[in-house]
Amino acid sequence: MRCPICRKEVDNSNTFAPFCSERCKLIDLGKWFSGENAISEPLKPEHFEKYDQVSPSGTGDQSGADS
Repeated sequence: MRCPICRKEVDNSNTFAPFCSERCKLIDLGKWFSGENAISEPLKPEHFEKYDQVSPSGTGDQSGADS
């Protein structure tokens, strides 16, 4: 995975993932606050359909969930 701000490689175990550092995380936050980043359309129920099968752990593995 690459940092969305500086494009450096990021390890998923990084505290700031998906960012490589606190600096990049804050740059991204600043973009949201300034309006540079924005959600282009209102969210609809169908946007969430692909997440219906994701387990609480976030892995999507539901094996044994009902056993």
